[in-house]
Amino acid sequence: LQVSMATPLAYRPDLPSVPDWLNKGDNGWQLTAATFVGLQSMPGLVVLYGSIVKKKWAVNSAFMALYAFASTLIIWNLVGFNLAFGDRLLPFWGKGRPALSQSFLVGRAKLPGSVEHFPNGTVSVHMTEPFYPMATLVHFEFMYAAITVILLAGSLLGRMNIKAWMAFVPLWLIFSYTVGAFSLWGGGFLYHWGVVDYSGGYVIHLSSGVAGFTAAYWVGPRLKADRERFSPNNILLMITGAGLLWMGWSGFNGGAPYAATIASAVADLNTNICAATSLLIWTCLDVAFFGKPSVIGAVQGMMTGLVCITPGAGFVHAWAAMVMGVFGGSIPWCTMMILHKKSTFLMKVDDTLAVFHTHAVAGVLGGVLTGLFADPTLCRLLQSAVGDRGVLYGGGLGQMVKQLGGAAFVTVWNLVATTVILHVIRYFTPLRMPEDQLIIGDDAVHGEEAYALWGDGEKYDPTRHATTFPEYALGVQAKPAANGARGVTIQL
Repeated sequence: LQVSMATPLAYRPDLPSVPDWLNKGDNGWQLTAATFVGLQSMPGLVVLYGSIVKKKWAVNSAFMALYAFASTLIIWNLVGFNLAFGDRLLPFWGKGRPALSQSFLVGRAKLPGSVEHFPNGTVSVHMTEPFYPMATLVHFEFMYAAITVILLAGSLLGRMNIKAWMAFVPLWLIFSYTVGAFSLWGGGFLYHWGVVDYSGGYVIHLSSGVAGFTAAYWVGPRLKADRERFSPNNILLMITGAGLLWMGWSGFNGGAPYAATIASAVADLNTNICAATSLLIWTCLDVAFFGKPSVIGAVQGMMTGLVCITPGAGFVHAWAAMVMGVFGGSIPWCTMMILHKKSTFLMKVDDTLAVFHTHAVAGVLGGVLTGLFADPTLCRLLQSAVGDRGVLYGGGLGQMVKQLGGAAFVTVWNLVATTVILHVIRYFTPLRMPEDQLIIGDDAVHGEEAYALWGDGEKYDPTRHATTFPEYALGVQAKPAANGARGVTIQL
């Protein structure tokens, strides 16, 4: 290859920053996909959480997501990445160590636990080694970890003690998330057994839904008044956050193959088809049973569609993605609107944003439907899925058993791990806010409020809100202030 002096520096092949194994296209796409996933959390879920709750919880809800994102990044690089994607320590866990040295980060990315062997010891499937540096892989997988913890927070909005949350995030990341990630993605026993989870239907959504529901049980409910009336403080911002979540899913599922491949394109298209179908089905069900479309319902339908397609986004045909959208918009709707209201136990647990239904139920549903619709031709596009095929393509019930087995392991582990973590934390700090903070909200917890307004149904408190304004205030009755003070006193 001849290179002239006119060749841009970045395109010369002999640069130390461009080794032979580096594919600039794959590296560029993976970093872009990571950014898309990051935008789902920051600002996507921060905006969604801050606007879908009552005004008095807007700051606290947004901060829970903000803190989780920052805390996860530090723990991920200190120990989390190698617990989830490092050398095998246990069948479900890697060897935890820091991912901070440049000698580690600039080398070629690899998943050492992904190699598979025949019974005679020869290699049957080579190690997964993307064509970019380990730094890119660490960064991308961090975004997955962060959004999982933030999704879990949706079950706990409006009452969890912020100090308990600050302790819970790193502990749950280490002892729960990394176990699921290694088992299904990093080369653990579920990975080698053949459980298919393309982009986190189990690792991310089932785990966050089960853990969130479990945590909601142990933390306790919101105030009775908050449970009965918890309307969003800003519908338009809620839709904005939901839109960022939807668009960011192109990186969420498009980045899962670790390369800019055909599988990325298939997954991206299927993701949008399933989400749109699910949103429409959920909206139609709202109209059919309640007489009017709900914007919150449409957002929930969008969410369940995105979650449902995630386990099989790169493995199914577009028509199958549409069918999955029909199930994704109807089954969680039924569990939330019908089953939930008939179950005393489900009604007792205060899952603020119904994360159990939108993520756990939809995640399992997607995993089962993947076992039904996975096309072996599409599966061969990914090295880790060679030989997998759904029931409709001659896979028999074997793949379905694997999918259900994987779901069972993730469910049980998250239930137990979350329970143990919260019981440890409660020895040091209460899990639930004290009553005075629950009544007041953000101002009591953070000393800050979302809007420079008063209202939202609370009784006006003159000790918290100034009553003196400039004389030119319009639309109010006023009288001169006492003692010669400047301005006027508003008549309320």
